[in-house]
Amino acid sequence: MSAGHQVEHPSERLIGRYARGDTEDTGATDAGHGAGAGAGAGAGAGAGGAGLAHDEVWALEAHLESCARCRARLAAATRDTTPAVTALVDGVWAELTPRLPASAPMPRRRRWARPLSAWASPVMVPWLFMTVLVTLIAVILDSLNDLSDLSGQGGQGVSFVLLLAPVLPVLGVAASWARGLDPAYELIAGTPRAGLQLVLRRTTSVLVVVISALLVAGWVTGAGVAQWLLPCLAFTTGALALGGLIGVTRAAIGLVAVWAAVIVAPTVAVSRTPAALHADALPVWGAVCALGLVVVIARRGAYTLLGIHR
Repeated sequence: MSAGHQVEHPSERLIGRYARGDTEDTGATDAGHGAGAGAGAGAGAGAGGAGLAHDEVWALEAHLESCARCRARLAAATRDTTPAVTALVDGVWAELTPRLPASAPMPRRRRWARPLSAWASPVMVPWLFMTVLVTLIAVILDSLNDLSDLSGQGGQGVSFVLLLAPVLPVLGVAASWARGLDPAYELIAGTPRAGLQLVLRRTTSVLVVVISALLVAGWVTGAGVAQWLLPCLAFTTGALALGGLIGVTRAAIGLVAVWAAVIVAPTVAVSRTPAALHADALPVWGAVCALGLVVVIARRGAYTLLGIHR
């Protein structure tokens, strides 16, 4: 790619190969035909018969999304290299142009909707509301425990905010990547920017809501920030790390089930704060969080696979 105005633009050769559909898949097919049909087919496949690699195609498409100049270059290359496609598109436009004035215009998209759609999915909204509601219930339960202590009736002595904080963001993260919940799942998964970048963006949007709710809950109940923040982040990174192997949704459900069976149920039964939520366990939660981040970064290529969304 050549530099221009501090922006990397693809070369004419790369634009031309992309316009011909000379990708890694079609390049291998064309090379096979070239062996039997002579040099003519090999020339159509590009240099050496090898098509553009998938990462090159994705990088080019991501650049085309934001560069009008290169989109115009691609249109010109398409007209030159694939006249049949150009004729087909022109024919479709010739039929559509008389009908466009009679069509109802699309509603104007709000300014804040475009940046918001890059960070969150509409299917996440009900789950985020549910997360805030569960946090409110935890605050109410902690307040009732405090009232029981003050009245001398003896509360449970368990902070439900600390008990539920680790798993609060996990279901929101799972919903943001649930194949069955998002009707636009296949369209999003097939975009050039799908992968770890989009995973982290949606995870960040979930964490912003959850951490804001927990900050208020911690202020009301007196729970220390580190006591709920580190377990919260550790579970989130753990869900993403396991999601690279078995799918984010399965990983989230599995982690929530384990936490409920191993920690929540015994804690409620014996009315005693578990050792995992004591201040002494914070270094362990920090190590788990760091390990999860390392695994996510090491397996970042796995998040481009469709199976990761199941």
